[in-house]
Amino acid sequence: MTRRFTGWHMLACMVGFFGVVIAVNVAMATLAARTFGGTVVKNSYVASQQFNTWLAEADAQQKLGWKAEAEAIDGRLVIGAQSATAPLTGARVTAVAMHPLGRAADIPLAFNEAEPGRFVAATRLPAGRWRVRIRIERDGRAADYLRDVAA
Repeated sequence: MTRRFTGWHMLACMVGFFGVVIAVNVAMATLAARTFGGTVVKNSYVASQQFNTWLAEADAQQKLGWKAEAEAIDGRLVIGAQSATAPLTGARVTAVAMHPLGRAADIPLAFNEAEPGRFVAATRLPAGRWRVRIRIERDGRAADYLRDVAA
């Protein structure tokens, strides 16, 4: 024997469907609000006006031929810097370690050259994932890099 599909059945289907949609939307909005660390840029219009300048700076950095790699060893950030032909010696290296989600304060880092082209931070990073903004300066030229490391 078959049962008839009544208005109550339709109501249950509609309430169930929209209940699931609303629950998923609330869950996603809550997760997004809890994990977003803040603004990317303060004013997107002003940032858009600087875009061509940023492209020119990136092109100039590319022409330098410098490369930088970052890794954390025993909590200390180690930067390996290379010029196009040899280790990048005699450079001034600074960095700022930022938590990817903005939950921890930024940590400024200063480096000492341990060996040619290898720079070791004077302070240790707390355990976790970090996004590191590195600046290398030598002979009046500079290059900026962004690397992700796990301490």
